[in-house]
Amino acid sequence: MQILGKPKIMKFEQKHPQSREPLRAWVNEVEACHWKNTQDIKRRYRHASFLHHNQVIFNIGGNKYRLEVKVQFRYGKVLILEINTHAEYAKKNKKRSSVK
Repeated sequence: MQILGKPKIMKFEQKHPQSREPLRAWVNEVEACHWKNTQDIKRRYRHASFLHHNQVIFNIGGNKYRLEVKVQFRYGKVLILEINTHAEYAKKNKKRSSVK
């Protein structure tokens, strides 16, 4: 898969140096894959969460980080949307749910 938005990963790694190794492992693994559907992802990342419009949330580094991506299966692309610590992600989602 081709990963788009790698600068977001590098920026996050600078702010959270301990994330570097697990994020780079994820990047290397995903670049070596060619996912055709969500089942291909689920086989390897059983704790991944699937949202609407092919958005996927990966738990990285023992669930310390949340990596949100959009997968374009047809084109073999993964777009990095956002990376957060688990605490940042939980806080953001709490705000979202209280707005509804």
